[in-house]
Amino acid sequence: MMWGNGMDPGWIWLYGLLAMASLVVVIVWAVRALRNDGGPGATQPGDARRILDERYARGELSAEQYRQQVAELGEEP
Repeated sequence: MMWGNGMDPGWIWLYGLLAMASLVVVIVWAVRALRNDGGPGATQPGDARRILDERYARGELSAEQYRQQVAELGEEP
């Protein structure tokens, strides 16, 4: 017996599954696009130490300033 202009109702679940998968893909894309973890000016966890090391190497920080700021980061000099 034909239902819905010749469409077998047993395949309707496939369209629902595809719609839900598409919705999940759109949500994941939107979350990644709205998060600011890779744009210009974004810093990674190790960047603060690297910046301190560079400033110390250029002579912008004294040894005491360097040790103090590294300690504030919770790391060892």
